[in-house]
Amino acid sequence: MERVTLRIPKQQIEEVEQLVDSGEFPNRSEAIRSAVREMINEQDAPREQSGKRNWAKV
Repeated sequence: MERVTLRIPKQQIEEVEQLVDSGEFPNRSEAIRSAVREMINEQDAPREQSGKRNWAKV
């Protein structure tokens, strides 16, 4: 695996911590990896239909 450093708003990190504390994920890294996988899977479905990538809105 490759290490990536990113900045996330405090409120979002607190929400990720709640998911970890509730036992839904073993740690923050796995919670974030899961979110990235889900985003990629959602983006692939429309892309397969149109042949274009829909980029995330910021």
